[in-house]
Amino acid sequence: MREYDSEQHYMPITSTTSGMIVNSAEGVDYINIQIVNVCFVKTAEDAWVLVDAGMPKSAQKIIEAAEELYGKGAKPVAIILTHGHFDHVGAIHELLEVWNVPVYAHSMELPYLTGRKDYPEPDNTVDGGLLAKFSNLFPNEGINISQHIKPLPRDGHIDEMPGWQWIHTPGHTEGHISLYRKSDGVLIAGDAFCTVKQESLFKVMTQEQKISGPPRYLTTDWQLARESVRKLSDLNPHIAITGHGIPMAEQTLQQSLITLVREFDDIAMPETGRYIKDDE
Repeated sequence: MREYDSEQHYMPITSTTSGMIVNSAEGVDYINIQIVNVCFVKTAEDAWVLVDAGMPKSAQKIIEAAEELYGKGAKPVAIILTHGHFDHVGAIHELLEVWNVPVYAHSMELPYLTGRKDYPEPDNTVDGGLLAKFSNLFPNEGINISQHIKPLPRDGHIDEMPGWQWIHTPGHTEGHISLYRKSDGVLIAGDAFCTVKQESLFKVMTQEQKISGPPRYLTTDWQLARESVRKLSDLNPHIAITGHGIPMAEQTLQQSLITLVREFDDIAMPETGRYIKDDE
């Protein structure tokens, strides 16, 4: 277990939409930070939660976005992590120094968030584009936020997010989750699937929208990833905000998810890779 260093792991990769705050559903906004989306979810008149914590060295941008949305000194009641990869927890230490709030994640993700385990190394042998080829430069170290992290309640609810449920969507990581608001079909999918081909540097930079599976270079269980996409498709969501890419909605989303489920092997899975099993 090596010490995670946000300065050392800063990566100068930026999309054309970086820095933009976008309202995607009632009470749900997101900001794209370089190549990853961070969500702000209003849960009451004076309460909101942050979903994921962005790239390394992005804490100030997240704080500024929160204050633009909710006013000076705005502070979430909690931070929810879809998973603990570097691009989803990159600013967590700095944010907790300012906000000092509880952080929730799936119990199976906790070893990577309490200093006990590192993630498997990225697989830069997968096909798909230039970003995949230099993914071996991406950090895979776990982090230690033991003083703040709590396991999500087993029944699928989150006290700080009334009206929402969390859904276990493993494959990309063991404890990956997605968040769903049944009342209007809003899905925060994390990296269970993407709406951009995340392996391609050009498409990531231009944010060309297209349904895709979880990032190939960091996905370690493709059978579970397939089942997770099927689970989310069965919800028939109205809109999906994914960890990477522009939100997708209505018939485009629903038909794209049906296609992704039906053609998962061709669309999502790499042809070869160290995490591809013979029986998949």
